[in-house]
Amino acid sequence: MSASWLTPGRLLLLFCAMNMLVYIDRGIIASNGVNGDKASIQGRAAYGIVGEFGLSLTQDGFLATAFMVGLLVSAPLFAEASKHYPALRLMAVGLAAWILSTAGCAFTIGYYSLLTCRMVVGLGEASFVSLASPLIDDSAPAANKSRWLATFYLCIPVGYAAGYILGGVIAPALGWRAAFLLEAAAMLPFAVFCAVGPALDLRGKQHHTGLVNSNSELGTSFGEKIQRGVASALADLKTLAKHPVYVLNVAATAVYTGVLGAYAYWGPKAGAKVFTLNPEGADLKFGAVTVATGVVGTILGGVTLDRVGSTMRNALVICCISNVLG
Repeated sequence: MSASWLTPGRLLLLFCAMNMLVYIDRGIIASNGVNGDKASIQGRAAYGIVGEFGLSLTQDGFLATAFMVGLLVSAPLFAEASKHYPALRLMAVGLAAWILSTAGCAFTIGYYSLLTCRMVVGLGEASFVSLASPLIDDSAPAANKSRWLATFYLCIPVGYAAGYILGGVIAPALGWRAAFLLEAAAMLPFAVFCAVGPALDLRGKQHHTGLVNSNSELGTSFGEKIQRGVASALADLKTLAKHPVYVLNVAATAVYTGVLGAYAYWGPKAGAKVFTLNPEGADLKFGAVTVATGVVGTILGGVTLDRVGSTMRNALVICCISNVLG
């Protein structure tokens, strides 16, 4: 494939589709149709993952957070590896793991095999979430960086909502396992593209490569390369730890994500029980609300930032105001 074909706009569209699929997976496992319930709702027998494996609320909650194990372990590794290897090739490796693990969810024989697959899903997701945004930032027009990134992040609520809806539609018709197989198949062409498409590099890799060439690593053993990689990663972490804006922003994001994650995972089930809704109907309603609010909020934030000036201070002020109002 010619590198000239992969224009910045096409790269953004591809990443948006991939991001959508990543978050469709999050929505699917949270949907009433796939997640299911042991107890009957409106006279309905046990169904879905919870019904088939007889899970407690605690066990069900671990399914929601299991991907974080793979994500937290792998994201820093992929970020460091991007200094040495093409970003798209690293994405191909991660997405291959994502496809295998999401497909594996469909063939699980019990709770612990499903939990393991969900952990590996996070490993695969790490390659994409840690590298896609920097690539978009590298390629986006300077005047529209905020808008391009807003478009990319817009796929998060839309993907979640699509997952709720698809889970509520696919599971009753084909069974909850089919939903995981279909999303794995949908991601396969994107993984192939990352493996055979242009070998895109992050700007940081180009800078790092220049430093390496000037000091020649010929003859360096594998063990020494690993030690240098660890030392480089630790140096980056020390630099970030000294940046108060970054540290506070990460802390705030952790709290915000925790609250949002609870709503996102338990919302459809709570809605069905509290308002005595049909489970699939609750998925559709929750999905519609998520799409509407996510689209409006993301677009409004991106447009506002472009108008007032795309600076760190302005971005944090807008985030603060929106969270207070929300």
